[in-house]
Amino acid sequence: MKTIHQIIWISVLSVYSTVHGDDFKEEMFIKPLPPSHLYTYFQFITIVNHKSSEHSHLSPRSLGEVISRFQVDELHLTLTEGQWRHNQWGYPVMDAAPGAELYAWFSKDVTDIDNQWKKLSSTLSGLFCASLNFIDSFNTVLPQMALWPTGAVNPTLNMTSQLRYASLPREIVCTENLTPWKKLLPCESSQGFSSLLNSRMIHNTKYHSIGVHIRKICATKDCIDTHLEIKQTVALVYDYKIINSMDWSFRKLFGQGLPGGCSLSSASTIYVDVTTNVTNSFKLTPPPDRTLQSQRGGSETKFAVYDIVANGEMINIGVKYDAKNNKNMSVTIPPPIYFNRYVLGYGKEVGGIVTELVNNYWTPIDVVLLENAPWWLPIQLSSLRVNGEADSDLVIAQYYSPGRSRQKPYHLELLIKLPPRATTTITIDFEFVFLKWQEYPPDANHGFYIGSALITANLPTAKQYSSLPITGSTFDSIINASKPWYTAVLRTNGAMVSLPTPDFSMPYNVICLACTVVALAFGPLHNICTKELILKPVGTPVSLTQKLLNLFKRKKE
Repeated sequence: MKTIHQIIWISVLSVYSTVHGDDFKEEMFIKPLPPSHLYTYFQFITIVNHKSSEHSHLSPRSLGEVISRFQVDELHLTLTEGQWRHNQWGYPVMDAAPGAELYAWFSKDVTDIDNQWKKLSSTLSGLFCASLNFIDSFNTVLPQMALWPTGAVNPTLNMTSQLRYASLPREIVCTENLTPWKKLLPCESSQGFSSLLNSRMIHNTKYHSIGVHIRKICATKDCIDTHLEIKQTVALVYDYKIINSMDWSFRKLFGQGLPGGCSLSSASTIYVDVTTNVTNSFKLTPPPDRTLQSQRGGSETKFAVYDIVANGEMINIGVKYDAKNNKNMSVTIPPPIYFNRYVLGYGKEVGGIVTELVNNYWTPIDVVLLENAPWWLPIQLSSLRVNGEADSDLVIAQYYSPGRSRQKPYHLELLIKLPPRATTTITIDFEFVFLKWQEYPPDANHGFYIGSALITANLPTAKQYSSLPITGSTFDSIINASKPWYTAVLRTNGAMVSLPTPDFSMPYNVICLACTVVALAFGPLHNICTKELILKPVGTPVSLTQKLLNLFKRKKE
């Protein structure tokens, strides 16, 4: 008969045999951006090789329970403050829309996807202290062409029916979002690269974004078995004017040095893009451990690599520019595609949304444009114009889902062939609507935000593309091996419109005026109606006794 100690030990061994293979890696990428900015990107990757969410070794149990409970195959969540300048900075490692953006693919076994989507957004809202609970059917769309899963999925399934996408462009990123995000890491903020993420420093940057990306990846080359990958990302863009110098270091950027890597990490690596350092214009201190060449999409990138160990020793990596060899950085080769988005119209009746797509490449490029207009901004498909033409040959396919007032947004997707060395302009008109007074935000005169448009393209070149060398899973190695192109999902800048807004100060003015009139009129009217007027004689007769008493008083004085 087994003792209680033997039973406990057998249970511990069974749990360990399930979770002992979890792997955690942390990476950091630093790249100078023209004309005077610095891009810093963190990613923390946890590979989970067990399917049960009840036991967790290195992976956050809260996220595992969310994925298991709501049967999510792939999930992407980003919280971003600021706007990425694609035409100047090129492409980031992972693009993100301003505000909050959430999209997920659910399992084929889920029948009521809308109900699961609502529960998922509400749960993530509490987990990350964000306003994701405002995601509902009136701001959710089902992309048909723009988004496809990046993980290991069955290609025979209809993935568009299992997908839900929503954005909250008004959402603001603050410390309340960063703190629960860091608690999901194995070392939290006590060790490793996450110790550099000081909210006092990173929230003063020109652009900052945090994200959580969960997907299934292949465990083997035949992809019979899959693992779960949880990737947490942070993207920061520093302005050299804020740090008052082009010379940067960890102490200038984050307020402290790096106290080594995470003790639970299998690899802690820092990559510094030194491709532009052809004239030895800057010098890295301390010298890198090694250099690395990476090729992707016909573009070659050179990295200085630092392998960080978890020894608790403070590390302060920095760059010192040489004034003699230093030259102003500029984009010698512009990105293949960049874009601009703005709003047309005047008055409070009719307006329009304009998206300009610029193809700098010498061959045509097929892109998918997704426009997601809220229900209070109805877009008219009949007013769609591409380069001023209603029926343009550039539009290969289109999908349009009309919105309903207070029920669902307007959804438009266009598959467009961009001509080489040309600018393509897509214009669509919208109408202004009147809202109920409860539907206006507290600062209604500030304006109403429109979410970013999504642009998906298979770009033939990786020029001006910020990428890390392929050091991840077997799945990444399979899909990226000798690939002459790469898929990019980009987000345009947001927009703001001013809807017809009533004068909310008028009720306050009316109340003040009415209360003043009532206060001034109430007193006199109340006295007249409630008090009795009695005539009183001017003088009263004085008795003889009183006269004698008054006389004696005078004599004594």
